Amino acid sequence: MPRRADDRLARFTTAERWVHRCTATLMLLCIATAACLYLPQLAVLVGRRRLVELVHEWSGLVLPVPVLLGLGSKALRRDLGRLNRFARYDREWLAAVVWRNHRRPAGKFNAGQKLYAGWIAGAVVVMLGTGLLMWFTGLAPLAWRTGATFVHDWLALAIGVVVGGHLWMALRDPQARHGMRTGRVDRSWAAREHPHWDPEEEEAEEAQPRSERQTR
Repeated sequence: MPRRADDRLARFTTAERWVHRCTATLMLLCIATAACLYLPQLAVLVGRRRLVELVHEWSGLVLPVPVLLGLGSKALRRDLGRLNRFARYDREWLAAVVWRNHRRPAGKFNAGQKLYAGWIAGAVVVMLGTGLLMWFTGLAPLAWRTGATFVHDWLALAIGVVVGGHLWMALRDPQARHGMRTGRVDRSWAAREHPHWDPEEEEAEEAQPRSERQTR
């Protein structure tokens, strides 16, 4: 039986999906090339170490670019604001995870997604800074570069684990993947997983003049 059009909700715009795809591709390139540089077995298997280094350096350098370009999208800016705000039900969501309660209240993004977004954004900034110190050796004295290398290596391992967890959660939720792939999700899924998300209120807010939104 074909699905009715009104059974779907718009969740992400085309711009948001492309920002996610480009950022994810660059992040996976960074992780894969880092593994080839640090694990001898992979290094021998892949070879071409200088090429791997170049791919790693440049993919890391341009990693923030998709998000920076995407800031021209109102939808992306609005969602970044949501990711940066914690509501009372987000604390309830975290408590439900700890106590293994399946009733987990969430807005458009749940507390786990907000924590992940904040942590990975901060980690990217640190990795970019330490990576530049390692790449351009004349920028800082040896002690700084040694510290930067230590932070870069261990944070890279943490990022690999956290991104792996993110992918594992995505694999467990086909509807979330569908939403990121097509921009639309089932109403029933949205009501179950994100009960505090109101797309109609979101559309009404977007239609309001900016001056009216600021005075609310």
